Amino acid sequence: MTTEMSYEDKIAECPPSLQTIIREFREVTPRERLEYLLEYAMDLPELPAHLAEQRDAMEQVHECQTPVFLHTELEDGHVHFYLDIPQESPTVRGYAAVLAEGLNGTSPEEVLATPEDVYLLLGLQEAITPQRLRGLHALMVYMKRQVKRLQ
Repeated sequence: MTTEMSYEDKIAECPPSLQTIIREFREVTPRERLEYLLEYAMDLPELPAHLAEQRDAMEQVHECQTPVFLHTELEDGHVHFYLDIPQESPTVRGYAAVLAEGLNGTSPEEVLATPEDVYLLLGLQEAITPQRLRGLHALMVYMKRQVKRLQ
């Protein structure tokens, strides 16, 4: 018999930095969550020079309507995600920035333990269309897959 994890149990599976972001999102209305995403979208760092020159070597998240490119590095046991997403796609860009901020610097084990439906924990299903949610789900799947490859 399988039991579903509670919302709090799922949050507890996330690294502390991501837990903080999730709680901030859940404390506001769905409309305000979109505003938070826009703020995060503006803060997504540009690719470092060594990746900007090799963007074609980055993995594309094909399930996203927006061109999303992802590269993951493991340095001294800590994961670092690099994402290239157009400015014109603030929803996906904002979600990617949330994941990057919440997961960068964590261990591979912490990333792999993070639920794939972080977008639900953030309450984005109340503000974003199901088609966009599929792309957000796929992004986390790709991030975890890249971490597994690096281990």
